[in-house]
Amino acid sequence: MHILSAFIVGLAFGIGLIVSGMTDPSKVIGFLDLAGNWDPSLAFVMGGAILVGLFAFRIAGRRERSLLGEAMRLPTATRIDRRLVLGSLAFGAGWGLAGYCPGPALSSLATGGAKPLLFTAAMLAGMGLFELFERLGSTRAAGKA
Repeated sequence: MHILSAFIVGLAFGIGLIVSGMTDPSKVIGFLDLAGNWDPSLAFVMGGAILVGLFAFRIAGRRERSLLGEAMRLPTATRIDRRLVLGSLAFGAGWGLAGYCPGPALSSLATGGAKPLLFTAAMLAGMGLFELFERLGSTRAAGKA
């Protein structure tokens, strides 16, 4: 049941990205082009997502169990640290250069184009390198203790 619900939610999310035009990198780059031909449509998509998220997290915060009966595991971190800021900057730079972020890139794989495939490959390589460096760092930290 969990796999089916994850599939349905992911499918709805992907369809929403396609319908809203967010799988088109030129839309994203147009939104980021404040000095040129600015396209505000992404702001409306983001605003809608924030509004839905606001209500969803308020409701979820009051619940002990999810709709599928699992324990609620909401984020608890509130600290803004160096890693968060650097990660956000890297994400934003990649998003601005490529016009993709992870969700739209994965949805765009269905088009069969080279750009989403290249972006997704680079994203997965970056995630793999991050994991490798994290493990190396925790191994070194454990060796010093």
